[in-house]
Amino acid sequence: MTIRITLKSTEPVTHDTHRLTFEKPEGFDFTPGQATDFALDRDGWRDERRPFTFTSLPGDDHLEFTIKSYPDHDGVTKRIGQMAPGDTALIGGPRGAIEDRGDGVFIAGGAGVTPFIAILRNKLAGTGTLQGNTLVFSNRTDRDIILRQEFEAMPGLNCYWTVTDQPGSPLARGRIDAELLSTLVVPGRDTCYICGPDPMIGAMQKGLAAVGVPRARIVTEDFG
Repeated sequence: MTIRITLKSTEPVTHDTHRLTFEKPEGFDFTPGQATDFALDRDGWRDERRPFTFTSLPGDDHLEFTIKSYPDHDGVTKRIGQMAPGDTALIGGPRGAIEDRGDGVFIAGGAGVTPFIAILRNKLAGTGTLQGNTLVFSNRTDRDIILRQEFEAMPGLNCYWTVTDQPGSPLARGRIDAELLSTLVVPGRDTCYICGPDPMIGAMQKGLAAVGVPRARIVTEDFG
């Protein structure tokens, strides 16, 4: 199915990431963590579909996406960052493998944090605390961290930031590896969620296996 949605508002989240709020179609539903195929409703772009995650909650009266733009090439995300209220987009039905399967460790790289935004917001709305949950979030620089203040304000959530390309940053701890994971993950207790670039997902799966996390407790996404 294809549904046309209208942009209500847009605002910057970081220097290259925007929060886009759309009117919500009547009866539309999804599970926190799911995404949809999104396309610009413009000539020449309607077939250029990309998977983007809902960052609003199912009970909200709007649809929200938090989308990172890549302005160095004239692609879909660059043009999404230029959208204005009243513009329209096309979406399909919800899909995706990432969903809340219990407390644990959420491992994200860059824009891969977006499925965890709705999951953590939904957990917090239901229980009032995120005690027992850890967000491990890797970015290139400090200013790339999406919704840092919101995550740090979530009661009970343990946030572990790391940056890879900013040597002077107090967060510069290199890439996430098995040694780091061994200090954050309790095998057999924690569900481990991974979302990010494909090479990172593969490396994190190997790292988690190395510290004893069963494959059944690892949740990843594949939009191939």
